Amino acid sequence: MSLRWRNSLATLAAAVFTAVSALAQNGTFNDYSPYSVYGIGQLHDKGTAFNESMGGVGIATRTRRYVNILNPASITARDSLSFMADFGLNGKASYYTQGDLHSANNIMNINDFVISFPIYRRSAMMIGITPYSNVGYNFTYVENDPMKVGKMGNQGYTVSGSGSIYQIFAGGAVTLWNRLSLGAEYILYFGTINRDLSLTFVDETVRDISTGHVEQLRSHTGKFGLQYEQPVGGGKTLTLGATYKLSTPVGGYSTDETYASMESIVDTISFSSVHLTGTDKLKFASEIGIGLSLRAGERWLAEVDYTRSDWTGSGFDNVSGFRNNSAFKFSSSVAQMVRAGFAFTPNRNDIRYFYRRITYRGGLYCGETYFKLDNNPVTSYGLTLGATIPVSRGYNGVTFGLDIGKRGTAKNGMVRENYIGFNFGVNIFDIWFQKSQYK
Repeated sequence: MSLRWRNSLATLAAAVFTAVSALAQNGTFNDYSPYSVYGIGQLHDKGTAFNESMGGVGIATRTRRYVNILNPASITARDSLSFMADFGLNGKASYYTQGDLHSANNIMNINDFVISFPIYRRSAMMIGITPYSNVGYNFTYVENDPMKVGKMGNQGYTVSGSGSIYQIFAGGAVTLWNRLSLGAEYILYFGTINRDLSLTFVDETVRDISTGHVEQLRSHTGKFGLQYEQPVGGGKTLTLGATYKLSTPVGGYSTDETYASMESIVDTISFSSVHLTGTDKLKFASEIGIGLSLRAGERWLAEVDYTRSDWTGSGFDNVSGFRNNSAFKFSSSVAQMVRAGFAFTPNRNDIRYFYRRITYRGGLYCGETYFKLDNNPVTSYGLTLGATIPVSRGYNGVTFGLDIGKRGTAKNGMVRENYIGFNFGVNIFDIWFQKSQYK
């Protein structure tokens, strides 16, 4: 690996992990959605920028140009001695509707950082970090003299939440008989979710009340994947992919604190901390995924994926911090998603027209999240578009993508969320241990 790339990668890695550490500590919104009030927030399961721009497919994707983190078996699809890295950012502009109420929000944050390199012959490895779930919401409600005593004036309620659960993963894979690839991945979960309720009074003689709920969660699990390639003639290849992620108990602490404040004086009214391990028997659900793709060399690819994850035994229904005690009854459910995507490159080696070297992508997705509200499923669906622009030599490129979608419904008092997601990714490619020859 060249010294120039090594120094650049070290600088990028330091910047990414510094930023992730800061986000985990300062309560910045990594995502924003009224539906992140419940459970562990919004699950992040669309992969890197190149996956996201194809509707989130990747279970059956084999490509030597990008790191595909959705199936550990895919990382053996590479050039010999190649080193690859991916760094991504994402953002979202959302508009919310609930009856006659309307609001909007914008966010921008780090999406992923991952590296991949060969181990020996037909084996390879990847290491990376990406969010597993994000929490972000802030609601305010003002009520005039709710105690009906005629003196206290307006009383304000503010409910807010922030935080993320991250996943650090390390995976390896091997290809057997040129067609079958098997992969395994170790995943470490960690993160903090903060939920706060504040009660404020206009009357300065009345003390404001605040309640804070902090969930410090950690866990680890394993994920397994396979991909089988079958040539079907005409230079085309059919690939079947499958993944399975194990369920895992959740450890950590759940802390509640209530305090009253007036000017600079703060008094703690109550404090409690519960060790989650073996107490509430919380767990992250297992997940099964299957995908089928058809590709014609490096010219085009089409794929369909399906994932299913049963959260009904997760235990989040029984813990107040996760079910949030809102006006809606929260119940864990079965999450499932169907995704379809395509990629097309007119001519990757065209030396006359640059636009013919660009890879164009698109996709669709629809499905249900891992919980229900008043026994109503929370659905989401959307359209994705994107393109990868080649940069310099090799397979280096920059990916831009859009995700136009809708979550929830405005019926039954729920919130309809319309959003436009933006994703940006940089994929880096280099050759390790290449010796220059001089004559």
